[in-house]
Amino acid sequence: MYKYEELLPKIVTVAHEAGAAIMAVYATDFDVERKADDSPVTEADIAAEAIITPVLSALTPEYPIVAEEAASQGTLPDVDDNPFWLVDPLDGTKEFLNRNDEFTVNIALVVDKEPVLGVIYAPALDDTYTGIVGSGAARTRGKGQTIPIQIRDVPDEGVTVLASRRHGDPETLSAFLDGRPLASMKNAGSSLKFCLLAAGEADVYPRFGPTMEWDTAAGHAILSAAGGRVTTEDGAPLLYAKTPLRNPNFIAWGGLR
Repeated sequence: MYKYEELLPKIVTVAHEAGAAIMAVYATDFDVERKADDSPVTEADIAAEAIITPVLSALTPEYPIVAEEAASQGTLPDVDDNPFWLVDPLDGTKEFLNRNDEFTVNIALVVDKEPVLGVIYAPALDDTYTGIVGSGAARTRGKGQTIPIQIRDVPDEGVTVLASRRHGDPETLSAFLDGRPLASMKNAGSSLKFCLLAAGEADVYPRFGPTMEWDTAAGHAILSAAGGRVTTEDGAPLLYAKTPLRNPNFIAWGGLR
């Protein structure tokens, strides 16, 4: 078993390298193609994944890598019960296309069906979030100081709920909130919603819409390391290595219980 504390800085470095490749494309009039499921893909997605996967293979040769763009082309390793990496080289491609800066590089290590290490890098914001379950979570802004982060207790004025800009059922969300004092609703793109929970800037993120495991694993690890949790609607832990790799509706919990 590898020491996660030794892996983490190497994963941060490759996330930053992938982010630099993404930003190089972001500065151009890039082309957009469509995958088989009609979701968009750009050269930034492909370039970032091409940077990340060889580094992971060299670091942990025996760990399979499940990466979004390779999976979309039919390359999906059998992870069985082994530790494995989940990679979303550009989470929030629609945010990237709309140039609102809320897109991320997501890298997570899954062990025994649960994310144990996560790195999320938002290259346009120059924010890095990291987490090792059992050892804590942190945020680094730019080249500044790395500070520990943790979930917060829900303020007396009520709950701050995070929501996706493009997904979710308003009626289901309203039913979920019934009886809870609502302080505010915040919209955020990509996996940054997990990061806001982990940093104590919001309290809960109910997701009633489709996601894949590579969308959530890194944020899940960071939130868990910060004291939060992610469950299915019935309260069971959200697990990984599912067949297929599609998540059910889930709730990411900060301090709200």
